[in-house]
Amino acid sequence: MLLQLNASDPRPLHDQVAGGLRRAIAEGRVRPGDRLPPAKDLAEQLDVNPNTVLRALRELRDESLLEFRRGRGITIAEAAEGRAIVTQAAAELETLAGKYGYSRAELISMIERLP
Repeated sequence: MLLQLNASDPRPLHDQVAGGLRRAIAEGRVRPGDRLPPAKDLAEQLDVNPNTVLRALRELRDESLLEFRRGRGITIAEAAEGRAIVTQAAAELETLAGKYGYSRAELISMIERLP
């Protein structure tokens, strides 16, 4: 199975789906050019609404991790591996910053001041 959801995870389901796919890309379980199963099939495997999966897939497309092509389905983008690692690290950094009371704007300001 490509990914699994965790019922005890407080994140919304679409975030879990997107995070699971980012991780699969970063770990090399799916590679650039690989085709994903149709959203309907993925939703059935995960026992979630197809719209939940579609929302996650659109988010990953907007991050340039996935490519939607008519007639070819959804594929992993060519530059996805490195981008997935950085995106996942950025999300983890944002979570960590929030844990210590920093807002997203403050975190961005910190990053902009890096040498």
